[in-house]
Amino acid sequence: MRFVIFNRDYPGFLRGLYLARPGLQAASYAEQMAVRNESLFGVADFYSKNFKAHGHEAVEIHLNNPWLQYAWAREHGLSVALPPPPHGPDRASEWNRHRLFNAAKRRLRRVAKRFSAGPVMPAPAAGEPDWENLILRAQIADFRPDVILNQEMAAMQSPILKSLKTHGMLVIGQIASSLPEGDNFDAYDLVISSLPNQVSWFQARGVTAQLNRLAFEPFVLDRLGPQPLRDIELSFVGSLSPDHVKRIAFLEYVATHAPLKVWGNGIERLPKTSPLHACYQGEAWGRDMYAILRRSKITLNFHIDLAEDWANNMRLYEATGMGALLLTDSKKNLAEIFVPGEHVAAYTDAQDCVRQVAALLADDARRERIAASGQQHAIKTQNYFLRTREIAALAGMLRSKS
Repeated sequence: MRFVIFNRDYPGFLRGLYLARPGLQAASYAEQMAVRNESLFGVADFYSKNFKAHGHEAVEIHLNNPWLQYAWAREHGLSVALPPPPHGPDRASEWNRHRLFNAAKRRLRRVAKRFSAGPVMPAPAAGEPDWENLILRAQIADFRPDVILNQEMAAMQSPILKSLKTHGMLVIGQIASSLPEGDNFDAYDLVISSLPNQVSWFQARGVTAQLNRLAFEPFVLDRLGPQPLRDIELSFVGSLSPDHVKRIAFLEYVATHAPLKVWGNGIERLPKTSPLHACYQGEAWGRDMYAILRRSKITLNFHIDLAEDWANNMRLYEATGMGALLLTDSKKNLAEIFVPGEHVAAYTDAQDCVRQVAALLADDARRERIAASGQQHAIKTQNYFLRTREIAALAGMLRSKS
């Protein structure tokens, strides 16, 4: 089968990626994609790489990366203007960037009719963004996928997906975040989620849905090289936004009772009185995030409210895969993924967390034993090779029924 995977990147990550490599925006599509994947941010090329390992064809499309997408357009006969390089937060620079970018959008719209590789592109759906979807339609026409795996269900909703869909094509959505507003999900043949409560939500509304958990990608270890000294006693890497009120309160308590260091975005939105300012170390994306986890003796995890009583998030897999001792909030399905006391440690509240941090830092042998067991479990049983095999099998069953 031929899989196309839709992704979007955090604007802050994209800006940093291109600012750190002057001239990257003018490089070829393949060069830019290689740099993006080598960053190891998000799921990088983990899905496409593992679909290929099962004998399928697969490509990733980063919907909101203008430099990458415009490089593809140029190389496939769309003579579009090069988007300007990224800028910092300066208002004048931002205004000029948008002015030039809108001019590029208008030019792309004029030349889109000339694209002739593959089937005729469907007409744009009403109200959809110009540059993203005009190039996307050309990519779909060129690759002719059997399956679209949409990992950005909030950004790419059913009306646009239905206009992209051709006879025999499957659309699979993947989500473990806030549900899109105003979407009836009628474009989807299947929705997969790592959250059991979301699987049930879709099923209750007549949408075919299945559990498909997140994972660790073992080749990340090879890309990162030799193991460094674990010189960070206790870390947390994650968001500190207004959507994480309980997480912030939890971390503030831990910060006043344990040697916590915090990396993440959103610190500027916390009051100056927050104890997290004193232990804040900056943002960490991709490789930098993995480097912190590799240096951590213990790393904390705290699920957002959306997860309810279910273990689910990426940190479960990233932390254990890096060989840190993961101390995570106790959830009713945690033992189905990592067994507390054997692969990870689990706390019930902030006070219990602080007690366990002290005990684990004082007992090197126990901490290292659990961390090593968790890492091997992540590598062998919680990997993207297994997850993509599950998705491909589900797609195969759907195709056989159609």
